[in-house]
Amino acid sequence: MSSVFRADSPSPGVDAQSFRVDLRGIVDLLSHHLYASPQVYARELLQNAVDAITATRRADGGDPRDTGRIEVTSGDATDDGSLTISDNGIGLTETQVHELLATIGRSSKRDELGFVRHEFLGQFGIGLLSCFMVSDSIEVTTRRAGEPTVLWHGSSDGSYTVRPAPDDGQRPEPGTTVTLRPRPGCGQLLSRASVTELVEHFGAHLPHPVTVDGRRVTGGPAPWDRPADETAAQRRDRLAAYCEEVFGFAPFDVVDLAVDEAGLRGVAFILPMPANPAVPAAHRVYLKQMLLSEGAERLLPEWAFFVRCVVDTSELRPTASREALYENDLLDDTRDRLGEGLRGWLVRLSRQAPGRLKEFLRVHHLGVKALALHDDEMLRLVTEFWPMETNAGPLTLREFHARYGVVRFTPALDEFRQLAPVAAAQGLAVVNAGYVYDAELIDRLVTVDGGIEAEALRAADLTTHLERLTAAEERAVAPGVAAAQGVLARLGCDLLVRSFEPSGLPTLYLLDGDTAFQVDLREAREQADEVWTAILGSFQTAGEARPRLVLNHRNALARQVLALTDPELRATCLEGLYVQALLLGHHPLRPADTAALNQSFLGLIGRAVAGGAQ
Repeated sequence: MSSVFRADSPSPGVDAQSFRVDLRGIVDLLSHHLYASPQVYARELLQNAVDAITATRRADGGDPRDTGRIEVTSGDATDDGSLTISDNGIGLTETQVHELLATIGRSSKRDELGFVRHEFLGQFGIGLLSCFMVSDSIEVTTRRAGEPTVLWHGSSDGSYTVRPAPDDGQRPEPGTTVTLRPRPGCGQLLSRASVTELVEHFGAHLPHPVTVDGRRVTGGPAPWDRPADETAAQRRDRLAAYCEEVFGFAPFDVVDLAVDEAGLRGVAFILPMPANPAVPAAHRVYLKQMLLSEGAERLLPEWAFFVRCVVDTSELRPTASREALYENDLLDDTRDRLGEGLRGWLVRLSRQAPGRLKEFLRVHHLGVKALALHDDEMLRLVTEFWPMETNAGPLTLREFHARYGVVRFTPALDEFRQLAPVAAAQGLAVVNAGYVYDAELIDRLVTVDGGIEAEALRAADLTTHLERLTAAEERAVAPGVAAAQGVLARLGCDLLVRSFEPSGLPTLYLLDGDTAFQVDLREAREQADEVWTAILGSFQTAGEARPRLVLNHRNALARQVLALTDPELRATCLEGLYVQALLLGHHPLRPADTAALNQSFLGLIGRAVAGGAQ
């Protein structure tokens, strides 16, 4: 095994030096730290066997599925607990054994066998080192057609030997046999039960028959296959059973996937329950029908978090550990194409089964809305099929526009809660656009469809839709308003008197997002040091924006409070109405608000008790 790496040619007059590499450390690094689990040794042995069969059958011009075979003998079937895996592939000559099995990183498939790289599973020439995780030595018996059998023996300390096989070790046909003897504590990984499980796990869909101790453990249709004798209903049932076994859920629907440029074919399973978009979706990926990863991420666009898929690819590149896909332009293009396939499924669903689409949107509307932000067809689906919350009941944007014309909306959930009942009483229909993506979708709808007009209704805007008092009414309440302004000023609030429905609502607290920001900014400045006070001051706007408490002149209680002549009682009542308005609008209570609540509550009880005692 080569023990040095050469640097580039030095400059003239500089002595050339060689890198010195500890091969034992390299072996330990690759075999114990490159791979996630020692179980991958089975995958790497299967990979080498498949590639050897592929090479010899390509050389013969035949179909490797006709005569290729892989035979595994577990530790339970041998006297010393060793495992062997044999194939009838191309085999190696003694020269190739020296060159290929003893050079880390050299790919026999690319450099020596002379075939195009994408025909083979392995690309890095390091897979055999994974066997050192379960065995301190690897023995390879191999024979090329027309050549004698060669025996290669490698140890985890970095040494190896090559010699002709003895007479009783000659292979009767070309091919390779790899023998592993278990390291202490690793015997279980070479047992019949473990080996059978691993072979079925990694190689269940390989195109060659694989046997363990004489029993075939591979075969049957892969998820992406379409057997000629299988009906559509039978395939659907088979895939649903596969999804439940592998992913743990019965799919809402099954979508076939294909990307020719990536040699990809597969199936997407639509989740029947909500998925967390913050958790990356994990997919099952096969490379030339060998399992590459059960947790591959970023195979689909980010918006498709409601999908789990199983795919087989022949062109996408694996990483060195062969446990993930390599990020490159082809993977980016594949991701986009798979997204187009899922988008096409949604469009077909909207035309062929609109009821099913509505059922899907009830569960996965978030992903579709994310896609609709930059896709016109998905925007159409959301507009026509997704009912949004309004103060007139659930309505799609298309229904809302047809019924009310202008699409009035509140961009914040809290604003909708405080404005919705009052706006409804004034005859104003309002859409709650406070949920994720809703406000952006309305803005985009206006841009795409020139016939739709939208208007954001903020708390400050609602006052323009409330009826002003007559001149006589304003004069009558002016003394009470002036006195009330002083009480509310202590709470950082302005007073406004208007007439509006419902008349049973005495007050309305109006606070839009910009005003809330300025209020928070002022409170932060009061508690900050000099440096932060100056910094926060740069964000403050001219004038003092304050929330408004609107008293309803149509409410008898509100009029009576303004008409009170007892300053203490008037202040107590105003504080009580103020806190009630906060609670009805789902606003958080500050310490000053809590104090006002206690003071008004206890003050009114005290008045009532005192009056009852008289």
